[in-house]
This record gives sequence, structure tokens and C-alpha cells, in this order.
Amino acid sequence: MNIEELIGKMTVEEKISLLAGASPWRTQAIERLNIPSIKLTDGPHGVRLTTASEPGEMLSKTQPATAFPIEAAMAATWNEPLIHELGVVIAEECQYYDVGIILGPGMNGKRSPLGGRNFEYFSEDPFLTGKIGASFVKGVQEGGVGTSIKHFAANEQETNRMVVSSEVDERTLRELYMLPFEMVINEAKPWTIMCSYNKVNGIHMANNDKYLNGLLKQEWGFEGLVMSDWGAAVDKVASVQYGLDLEMPGPGHRNAEVVEAYRNKQITAEQLDDHVRRILKVIHLVLAHKREVQSIDVDHHHAIARRVAEEAIVLLKNEDFILPLVKKAKIAVLGKFAEAPRFQGGGSSHMNPALLDIPLQEISKFAHTVYGAGYDETDNDELLKKACELAAGQDAVIIFVGTTEKIESEGYDREDLNIPRNHTRLIDAVSKVNPNVIIVVNSGSAIDIGTYESQVKAIVQAWLPGQAGGSAIANVLFGEVNPSGKLTETFPLALEHNPSYLSFPGNIKQVKYAEGIFVGYRYYDTKKLDVKYAFGYGLSYTEFEYSNLRLSSNSLKDGDVLKVTVDVKNVGECTGKEVVQVYVRDVKSSVLKADKELKGFAKVELIPGETKSVQIEVNERAFSHYIEHLGKFAVESGEFQILVGASSRDIRLFGTTTFTSSGDLREPLTLQHSLQEWLKDGRYADKVQFVMSQMSQMKINEDNPLYPIVLGMPIRIILSSLQSYGYSQEVVDQIHGMFSEASAAQEIV
Repeated sequence: MNIEELIGKMTVEEKISLLAGASPWRTQAIERLNIPSIKLTDGPHGVRLTTASEPGEMLSKTQPATAFPIEAAMAATWNEPLIHELGVVIAEECQYYDVGIILGPGMNGKRSPLGGRNFEYFSEDPFLTGKIGASFVKGVQEGGVGTSIKHFAANEQETNRMVVSSEVDERTLRELYMLPFEMVINEAKPWTIMCSYNKVNGIHMANNDKYLNGLLKQEWGFEGLVMSDWGAAVDKVASVQYGLDLEMPGPGHRNAEVVEAYRNKQITAEQLDDHVRRILKVIHLVLAHKREVQSIDVDHHHAIARRVAEEAIVLLKNEDFILPLVKKAKIAVLGKFAEAPRFQGGGSSHMNPALLDIPLQEISKFAHTVYGAGYDETDNDELLKKACELAAGQDAVIIFVGTTEKIESEGYDREDLNIPRNHTRLIDAVSKVNPNVIIVVNSGSAIDIGTYESQVKAIVQAWLPGQAGGSAIANVLFGEVNPSGKLTETFPLALEHNPSYLSFPGNIKQVKYAEGIFVGYRYYDTKKLDVKYAFGYGLSYTEFEYSNLRLSSNSLKDGDVLKVTVDVKNVGECTGKEVVQVYVRDVKSSVLKADKELKGFAKVELIPGETKSVQIEVNERAFSHYIEHLGKFAVESGEFQILVGASSRDIRLFGTTTFTSSGDLREPLTLQHSLQEWLKDGRYADKVQFVMSQMSQMKINEDNPLYPIVLGMPIRIILSSLQSYGYSQEVVDQIHGMFSEASAAQEIV
């Protein structure tokens, strides 16, 4: 496809027709020029390709495909190569169904555990989100299928998501909510990006010139196309002016508006051609990578889904080492989810699984089981009584509980962190007749475990584990697989402890990200607030010992990469995998920072007694923060601690390095700053000394009670009062000029 030649042959009307879809799931074709339509479909946990002809059947009638674990579970594996392999499988199934672009992965953050779509996002930590997201995108696109990373940006809630304005300061946006997108663009080069419904600081993302044109396309150099979320292009003309390339869904009903705006010179030929060029480039990529896939290896893909589910499972509690369970034991399996598994989230990612493992059936392969539903949609006393009868006298009891689709789904946010009352009633009742209770939790994000944690021996966080979740859970419970998942979001002691508690979800007009950069463990760890389960936490059937931390350098400068090496030994009795986590702490900063931030990780497998050296590279960006007055990330000279551990609260080793930056990154002082601020800043010693001498002449020295008051005054107030004390206008102008020049010079630097 000769893109420039095609652009030259197209009429204005044809170009504009390309800027909207032809139908809900296809781009516009131009038959005259042999430009075909390409197919898009929902993800991100697999291929959700609708077969429905009626809107009401869009989510229920879909082609069978491998339903992988939700993104929250994918991230809990902390296994980049495994997620890459998952992406390759998704691409294979896309090729089979002639899908050119899959809509995913979701890259948004988790500022509140109540976010209804949290299950569809990776982590509360932007670095982890970026790394896992990049692995996903690389896998899919290496398979010849494009991805659409979404939802750009600041789309962390379902309440009013189509109209609300996310009010976020620039540093928070860059460091938390845009960083994952930036990482994926740099590391994986996604073919498309989907903008979100919401406004950011008052401007809809579909026509946000600052972030679509300015940040994405110019600053980050994104070369793909930007599409709207379905129905997010509120102002068609503004969206064409300010960076949106493709409006979805189709058909386009507002093309005439764009034609008129073009004729009125509101839209330029250059703008139009840039949009068309980006769309044609993606169509060309889809066509160039199209492969004929005659059939899907359903069993092989199911096996990969199982591996992801197994590595995603997080063992939260294992009192008296009740797990792994003894095979052939007598086990009561309770809870409706054991027979009708809760394996996926609700909404646009809802899939038709090619296969589906039933947990009860898979557990029964290892043990002598009896089953009771235990609960239904209501408080059913008969089911509860029957469950207790079944549990009494058994070697152990496995209870399946968790959130329902009515609690956790796209479209609305959660009301609290609770699981249904009939689930907790079952736990409470059964734990009174059998002391060996193990609960398996199916949820897409953090829940309140505190109410029943003390009543049970073990807690297995299985997430919404996809179609192979049943066998994955059984394999972990009976020791066929050693659990190695780690939490990618904090489980707080109480919802009220969450930093967004008072501002989430705002009102229909706006939601203020009042907590700034202090989201998740960044808040809890800085606040030194107890949590139920920390970020990065997860137990194993074995134990790991950390030792011999080595840093490649104790002195860094711009462009340097620090190599962090640590020895990890399996000191237990079975093979297992450990996630080594590297955090960075800025010892002293001129701006407020979190206590520590994740900047590297690696997953390593060890047999009993084995030691491996794990090396993790930490680049310059890991030490930086976004500096608003400079409009960039940079490192402030100083000392940094390198913390290595098994979670954000389980730091095993630490070292120290010093970073020397080439530039002075401090914010320039102005006439609004106090004399004390100028006095503390070594850049202006000569200027401040002159003012201090003038104060001495006024007999305002350290012994004078007026001295601290004057120190707290802005320079402009001091200047305005000098004439009152007999100073000439010439001296006042001299001092004013000195300080104005100093602040202006610093701004230029």
C-alpha cells in the first residue's frame, strides 16, 4: 500500500469518511481505491467477538475463544514472558476470526478499590502496569494483530465516566496515570490508542489538544492512530482539530460537519492528511501481517490460560501449613462458585469460553468430595444447614466465595469492599463445625477479608481466573503447583483508609484527584498505616532467603543505569518461584515524594537448596520525578536508597547510591516567596545579603521580635514597606530589580 499516493488520489469527502467507523466493529472502506475495512473487537482477556444482530445481545452472543484470567490476575503473575505468551495466543485467535485490532489492554490506575472496572486493569502501581502492559502488547503485535491500549487518560471510575471531568495536577498525571501509556509506547509501540470518555481538567479527551496532539503525538512521538471509546467523540469538529483520528463506533453521521469546517478553514488539509495517514498506516499493518489460521489449538491455549491462572493465584494465609492438602482426603466443597464458577468480569470483556473447568470437578480428581451450594441469591437457611452437615467430620472444607457480577462490573462502581452477606454467613457457620476451613476468593480486586480472616486456616485469592481457573485452583490447593502470585494492589484494613475515600467518585461535574501521587502503597507506606495485605505480598509453600546485595555503582550521573544484583536461595523443601522487587527511596527531596516506589522486579524459579543471582536494571527515570516548571522528568541530585524485598512491607536488603544531576532543578523563586525562602536558597546569597544589611540598618536583627515576622514576609511586601521606613524610591527600585532579575534568570535556566 502506497499511503502517500493514496492520500493524493482521495477526495476531501473520502478522507473525512475514513475518520469514522463504517459500523460498530469495522473501519470505513473506500472501494474505489481498494482500501479495505478492518475488523476490531473487544478484549482484553481474550477475543470477545460478537455474533449478535441486536444491540441487547451484543455481550451474550459471541464467538468461542480462550477466556484468560482478568488483567488484575495477569499482573499478579509478575511474569512478563508468560504474559507475552498469552498475547501471542490472543493474536492467533484474532487471526482465526479475521480481527485486525483487539481493544486492550486496559492501562488505567486503581486510585480506589471501589472502581467497578478495576478487574480490567493491571495494578495500582504505574511501573508494574507499564511493564506487564508492554509484554501483552508485544505478544499480540508480534502475532500480527494490533492492540488499542486504553483508556487514555485519568479514567479510574465508572460513575459518570462519560461526562465527568477528572481534575488532576500535571505531576500526578505524568507520574501515575500517563506513565504506563508512555512506557508501552516506548517499549512496545502499540498500533492504536483509545481515548477515554471523560474530560481531563475540563476538556474531553477526544478533543484534548494538549494531550492528544501535544503529549501523545509530539512529545512521545506516537505514530499510530488515536481512536475514541465507543461514543466518546462529543464534538466531532473539535476532535478532528485536536488529535482524534478515528471516531467509533460507525457509521459516521457527522461527516458533513467536518466537510463544512474544512471549507471554512477550521480544519486544515495538513490536519486531515495526518489523520488519514495514521489510519491507512494501521490498515496497512493489519493487511501486511494477515495470516491464514485454519484452526485453533483449543487444548494448548487452555493450557496457557491455566499457567497464567496458576501463577496469578495469591496465597494470603496458610495457618498451620494446612495447604497443600493431602490427596485422597475427605473434603467438603461448598459455595455455588465451585459448581458455577465466577471466572470473568462483567461488561464489554464478557466472553464465551472455548472450554471451562469446573472447580468442583477438578478438586474431585484429587480428593473424596461432597458438595453443597451453601448460598444462592438470598439468605437460604436450608442450603446453609445442609452445608454445615456436609462439613462436619471432613478432613477439610473448601469454601468458594467472592464478588458477583452485580457487585463488580463495567458500568458502575462498587458500594463497598464486602462480599455478599450469604457468603460470609456460610464461612461463619461452617467454621463452627469444622476448624479446617480454606476459602477461595473469586474477585477482581481488593475485598474486605478482615471480617472472616480469623475464622479460617487458609485464604486463596484466585481472582477471576478465566476458563482454566478450576484446574489451576485445584493444582494449587493440592500442591501440584506452588503458589507464586503477588498482590498488585493493597488490601486495606478499611475502605475509609483509602486516600481517595473522601473524593471518589466526585459528582457529575468533576472528580478531584485530591490524593495526588499518593495512591495505593505510596500512601499507606508513607503514612505508615497498617494494611491487611501489602502491595507485593504473597505466600509460598517454600521459603526464600535474600543475601549479598550488590549495586553496580554508588555514584550515578545522567544517563547511567544501575545494576542491582541479589542472591536468592530456596531454603524450603519444594520448588517455588519468588518475585524479587526493587524499590527506590529518595532520602531527601525538595518536593513531597512517596516513601518508596517500585522500579524493578524479576521472577525466579528455584529448587530446594538452590541459589541464584538475580540482576535487575534500574535506569535514570527510576530516580526522577516530573518537574512542572521545566515540563519534564529529571533527577534531583542527592542520595537514594535501593530497597530489595518480597513486598513493599517486607524489605530484606538495602543499599545506597548517590545521583549527581547535570542541572539545577529547583523551582525559581519569585517576589511572592518569603525572605526566609530566599535566605535558604544558595542561588541568591548576594541579593539576600543586601536585604539583610538594609534590615540591620532598620535595627531589625535576630534579637528583634519583629525579625521572624519579616522573615515570613514575601519580598514584594518588604519592598512595599521600605519607603515607609524612609528608604528612597531609588533603593527600593534597586532591590526590586535585583530580585526580579534573579528569578527571571533562574526561570531561563
